[in-house]
Amino acid sequence: MDSSALVIAAMEDMGWGVIVAGVVLLVLIVVLIVIAAFFRLWPQAYMSKADVSMADLIGMKLRKVDASTVVLAKIQLVKAGIHEITTNDLESHYLAGGRVYNVARAMIASNRAAIELDWKKGCAIDLAGRDIVDAVNTSVNPKVIDVPNADLGKSTIDAVAIDGIQLRAKARVTVRTNIRQLIGGATEETVIARVGQGIVSAIGSADTHKAVLENPDRISRAVLAGGLDSGTAFEILSIDIADVDVGENIGAKLQADQAEADKRRFQAEAEKRRAMAIALAAENRATVEENRAKVVLAEAEVPKAMAEAFRSGNLGIMDYYRMKNIQADTGMRDSIGKGDGAGDTKG
Repeated sequence: MDSSALVIAAMEDMGWGVIVAGVVLLVLIVVLIVIAAFFRLWPQAYMSKADVSMADLIGMKLRKVDASTVVLAKIQLVKAGIHEITTNDLESHYLAGGRVYNVARAMIASNRAAIELDWKKGCAIDLAGRDIVDAVNTSVNPKVIDVPNADLGKSTIDAVAIDGIQLRAKARVTVRTNIRQLIGGATEETVIARVGQGIVSAIGSADTHKAVLENPDRISRAVLAGGLDSGTAFEILSIDIADVDVGENIGAKLQADQAEADKRRFQAEAEKRRAMAIALAAENRATVEENRAKVVLAEAEVPKAMAEAFRSGNLGIMDYYRMKNIQADTGMRDSIGKGDGAGDTKG
């Protein structure tokens, strides 16, 4: 009986041993898997003194963070002497949808160039969709912008001087990024538009186009004095007029167009007066015909009046003959007068 109990106890001890051994083996397998998964990253971070622990790597794996991106960015920052940025900062920016590697490169470049740029501002610029690396590079190495931008379909800035002559100008603007105003600042398109507006204003205020051709630098000075980089993400260093060509004589063309418009207006007014004169003549002719009709009607009443005078005894036969003689004499004189007029004309 005692021997049986001993056997059972021994078997129970063996069972617990197997369980413990299985658990230990499972733990070892998990550890080996983790070490295998991060075999390259953890030693690399450890040897670079990047302060990235195995627990951090496991946490990144669980949070679905690209550990290689974070570790390489952390190593670059540490090697560049930037130690204040933690692994948690890198992870947070990655989870926010940012480009960790770009921000790390920008931080290194700004640190080497002594440009003030902290991690939060760099992350904000990156999350705003701006290329933080290009911004820092442009701040260190200014870039040249062509005005106008040929990609937008215009090759020159056209403006007209006071004398009416059109000038076509091209400019090259040298700018560098203003990191402090990169967030919320106007983009390159705004700079191009403002410089173009300044060129048009400077040419338009010139008395003659010859003054601009003789001294194109007056355009640059006038544009720079306007503070066109205010509120933009850039600082304008210089504006150089690359080319100025003479265009059309806009003033003469406008005067010709105005003269043609005046001519048409005067012709319309003359035609209007002509039509009114024709209408008035027609009305006068109608009035004349109306008066003639009244005369004819009045003449038709004369025989009636004479007949009535005969009947009433107010007019005798001799009176009638005398009236006829007077009418005949009057007709004869009229005929002689007309004949003399015709003879004088012939003579």
